Amino acid sequence: MVAQVEHLEGTAFQKSRAFSPAVITQGGKTVWLAGQTAVVDEAGKDISGDFDAQARAIFTLIDNTLRRAGGTLANLVTMTVFINDPRHGDQFVKIRGEIFKDGKFPASALITVSHFARPGMLLEIQGVAVI
Repeated sequence: MVAQVEHLEGTAFQKSRAFSPAVITQGGKTVWLAGQTAVVDEAGKDISGDFDAQARAIFTLIDNTLRRAGGTLANLVTMTVFINDPRHGDQFVKIRGEIFKDGKFPASALITVSHFARPGMLLEIQGVAVI
């Protein structure tokens, strides 16, 4: 069965924060994504401590994983984002808005944590997709 996905219309605030209040799915294949982090980019360049580069690299990693499962980032229905500094929250929202240009944002939680598994990591994203 092909997945049917409906993004509930968000309030003006929710749209400005680049997330949907809910995503309703029926059918399809559910993909549970492990948390993704990145301290090097696709070219192998060290991006430790570079929030923007890490966020973009993580979205690329997630997209690559979803492509292996038969989908893309567009199939992401929810994400949990962990950041180690709340001052990065607005920048993450800006990047997420650039990634999901069509306005069909995943549902999301943004959580501040004190540490990650390795030095230099600034964020981690895990999610669920329906393909």
